[in-house]
Amino acid sequence: MAEPSPPPSNAGLRILLSKDRPAPSPPSTAGSTVSSHADRDRIIGVFRNALSMTEPPETFALQTVQDAIKPQKETVLVLEENQSLENALRTLLQELVSSAVQSGKKIMQYGNAFDSGESNCLITRLLDIVLYLCERGHVEGGMVFQLLEDLTEMSTIKDCKDIFGYIESQQDVLGKQELFGRGKLVMLRTCNQLLRRLSKANDVVFCGRIIMFLAHFFPLSERSALNIKGVFNTSNITKYEKDATDGISVDFNFYKTLWSLQEHFSNPALTSTNPAKWQKFSSNLGVVLNTFEAQPLSDDDGKLNNLDQEEDAAFNIKYLTSSKLMGLELKDPSFRRHILVQCLIFFDYLKAPGKNEKEGPAGGMKEEIKSCEERVKKLLEVIPPKGKEFLKSIEHILEREKNWVWWKRDGCLAFEKPPFEKKSIQAGGRKRKPRWRLGNKELSQLWKWAEQNPNVLTDPDRVRMPSITEYWKPLAEDMDPSAGIEEEYHHKSNRVYCWKGLRFSARQDLDGFARFSDYGIEGVVPSELLPPEVNAKFSSKPAEKVKRVKREDSKGASAQPKEQQVAATPETDGGGSGGDPEEGAVPMDSDNGAAEDGQKRSPEEVSGPESGQCEPEADADDNMKTETTSRDARAGEK
Repeated sequence: MAEPSPPPSNAGLRILLSKDRPAPSPPSTAGSTVSSHADRDRIIGVFRNALSMTEPPETFALQTVQDAIKPQKETVLVLEENQSLENALRTLLQELVSSAVQSGKKIMQYGNAFDSGESNCLITRLLDIVLYLCERGHVEGGMVFQLLEDLTEMSTIKDCKDIFGYIESQQDVLGKQELFGRGKLVMLRTCNQLLRRLSKANDVVFCGRIIMFLAHFFPLSERSALNIKGVFNTSNITKYEKDATDGISVDFNFYKTLWSLQEHFSNPALTSTNPAKWQKFSSNLGVVLNTFEAQPLSDDDGKLNNLDQEEDAAFNIKYLTSSKLMGLELKDPSFRRHILVQCLIFFDYLKAPGKNEKEGPAGGMKEEIKSCEERVKKLLEVIPPKGKEFLKSIEHILEREKNWVWWKRDGCLAFEKPPFEKKSIQAGGRKRKPRWRLGNKELSQLWKWAEQNPNVLTDPDRVRMPSITEYWKPLAEDMDPSAGIEEEYHHKSNRVYCWKGLRFSARQDLDGFARFSDYGIEGVVPSELLPPEVNAKFSSKPAEKVKRVKREDSKGASAQPKEQQVAATPETDGGGSGGDPEEGAVPMDSDNGAAEDGQKRSPEEVSGPESGQCEPEADADDNMKTETTSRDARAGEK
C-alpha cells in the first residue's frame, strides 16, 4: 500500500466538522481514529516531551500536534480528533497538578528546577502551548479556556490567586475576537465559581481582581453582566436580636429600630409599593435621624477611625449586629456613614423610574423623601473627618449612577461605535459638498476674492452710487403708456425703490426732488427720460384742490397780521404828506397778487400726499411758500 503524500509545508491544522468531512476512505490499519487509551497515552507522552523544550512555543507547537494526532490525507483536525486531543490534555493537566500536590510545591511553580520563577513551570508551559495553538487556529479556540477552568477547580484558593495572575497576564490574547467568541461563557463560569468560593470578608482584594478582569474582558454593553430585570438580592438577610438581653448600654427599642431598616434596604421595591411598609420605614428612619442629631460626633471620635490611617477600615462589608456593640457603633463615624449612605441609595431608587415604567412616588411621599434626604445630607456633612468632601463624592457617584439606570432602561445600547472610514474620491466621482467658512456661498466667495486680490476692498468700482438717470430709468419705462405695465408690477408700487430714489434725488437733483410735492413720485423722474406726451403732462401746473379745514384756519390766522403790516407801510413812508394815492396802491396790488398766487398754490400744497409723499414734507413746503409771499410783498412795497 502506497504511503500517503505528505501535507504541504505551509498547511496548518484546522477544525473540520462532521458534516464537512469528506467521504471516509476504506478501512486501513495505518490510519485509525484516535480513540483508544493507548493513543491517549501516546498523545500525553508527546506533549510531555514538548514541555521539556526550552524554545518558544511557536517553534515546535504545530509539529507537536501533528506528531500526536498523525492526520492522514486531511490536513485538518476533525471533530473527533479535536475532542480526543482535548481529553488527553485535560488528563495531562490533572496528572501535573497531582504531582505538584504530592511534591508539596505550588501548582504554578511545579517543575522549576532552579527556582527561577514561573518561566520553567510545566503547567505554565502547557498553557502557553495550547494558547498559541488556539490563537493560530490550529485547534479549537475554547480548549485553553476549558483547561483554565479545570485548573481552578483542582486548586486551592491560594493557588487560584497565582492561576488568576497568569490569566491576567494573558488578558489581551484571551480577549481576541477569534478566542473570545468561543470561550467567553467558559471564562464567565470560571470566574463566577471562583467568586462563590471566596469569602466576601477575607478575600475582598481577590474578588475585586476578578470583577475588574471581567469588566475589561467583556465589552461594556455585555448583557450577561447586567441586572436587566432589576432583581434584588433578598437572600442577604441581616439577623439581629429580637429580645432584650442584660448588659445593654443603649435603648433596646432603638437597637431594633436601627437594624430593622435593613429589611427595607434589601428590597426597596416592596417598600415603595406598600404604603404600610413605607409609613413604618419613615417613622423608624425619623427615630434614627433624631438620635444621630441628638448625639453629634466630635473631631476626636473621627480620629479614632480615620480612613487615611487604617486601610482595613475601608473593607467593612457587614457590621456585627450584637446589641452589646450598639454603644460603640454609634460612636463610629464609618458606621453612621454606612447607614446614611444606604438611605441616599434607597431614596435615589425611589425617585428614579425603573425598567417597567413603575409609577413614581405620590405627592406626600415625595415631600417626605425630600425632607429626609436633606436631613441625611446635613448629618453626613458634620460627621468627621472631611464630611463635606465625603458627601460631595457620594453625590457625584449617585449622579453617575442615574446615567447607568437610564442606559439599562433604554435597552443597553452599545457604547462602541465602528471607526469612521474615509472613502477616497474616485476619478470622475461626485465630490463632497464643501462647508462654507462664513455660513453661505456668497460670503465665503467675497472673502476668497479679498484674499486673492488685496485691493478689492479699496477698488472705487466695488461700491458705486448710481446716477439719477440710471436709477429712474426703470420707472420711466413703466410710465410709457405703450409699455402697458400693470399697477401691481409698476415700480412706483415698490416702496423701497421709491424711498431709495428720493434719497438719491435729494443729494443729486434738488429740482426734481421739489416736484415730488406736486406730482408725486412720477414727477421726480428726469424729463429727458420721459416720452413727449408724458413729459408735457408733468410740465403744466397741477389743478387746484380743496384745502383741508384745519390747514385753512391756521393759515388764515397767520396771514392776517402780515396784511395789516403791509398796508400800513405806505403811510409810514409818506411821512403824512398828501402824495398821490395811486403810488401807495401799487404795493397793495402786488400784495394782492402775491396773496392770490399763494392761494393758487396752497390748495395743491395742503392736498393729500400722492404715492410715496409724506405729510411732513408738504408742511415744510407750505411754510417755505408763505415766507416767500411775505418777502415778495415787502419788495413790491419798496
